Amino acid sequence: MFLRLLFIILIIFTNSCSKKEEKISIIKEKEINLQMIDAYKEGVEAFEQGDVIFAAKKFNEAEILFPQSKWAARSILMAAYSYYSQDYYYDTISELERFIQKYPKHERLNYAHFLLAICYYEQIVDEKKDIGPLLNAQKEFKFIIKNYPDSDFALDSKFKLDLINDVLASKEIFLGRYYMKKEKWIAAINRFKQVVQFYDTTIYIEEALHRLVELHYRIGLIDEAKKYAKLLGYNYQSSKWYEATYIIFNKDYDSPIRKINKNKKKGNFIIRKFKSLFEL
Repeated sequence: MFLRLLFIILIIFTNSCSKKEEKISIIKEKEINLQMIDAYKEGVEAFEQGDVIFAAKKFNEAEILFPQSKWAARSILMAAYSYYSQDYYYDTISELERFIQKYPKHERLNYAHFLLAICYYEQIVDEKKDIGPLLNAQKEFKFIIKNYPDSDFALDSKFKLDLINDVLASKEIFLGRYYMKKEKWIAAINRFKQVVQFYDTTIYIEEALHRLVELHYRIGLIDEAKKYAKLLGYNYQSSKWYEATYIIFNKDYDSPIRKINKNKKKGNFIIRKFKSLFEL
């Protein structure tokens, strides 16, 4: 009887402890959740006031307080955007790369990749500077177009990718011209070939084709020069570069525009002579 009573008391005590622990656990979790919300709100307020460093720190704090919450991922993105708003590209990229690694299936992954691409894109200076950011931006924009083709991000990525290709092509043209000045013909040819092979939709394709005609003609590879001349003539017959190419093979060629200018000069001469007949 005593043992039975002791067993019943033990069960009651165990259940009481479990309920007590469960209650404490719920209260603790709620407190963390509230702390997380407070930290997030402080981050938003700081961001709106322009204190982006403090805002980013509060968003990071919110993430650390409650990493299981859906707000944790949002907090990383908000921290990244806070840094980006003031052009802290290094910190933005760091936050975004951490988000991509930590949440590879998140619904806002497309936004993270796009903002990452923009960070690289906005660090592009010109074709003579370091092309690291340019190549990184190109990689990210291509990723967005491939993986999120129907998104608004893809549409903007295509536009920016075209601009990036223009810059890359202009760099090849710049180097090609440099090697021409140094009379390094083969090195120059290789640069202009890069434009033809990889950037044939850019505005530099016409010059690249002409330079290939010019350089191959110069080193005696006439058939190769004619090959690029035909390509230029077939696609860009009305361009100034085609005219320059045509002159290479036709030394006595005189362009219609120059003929018109000559006629204008001749006409001016006739007018002067005519006026002179009536001078006192």
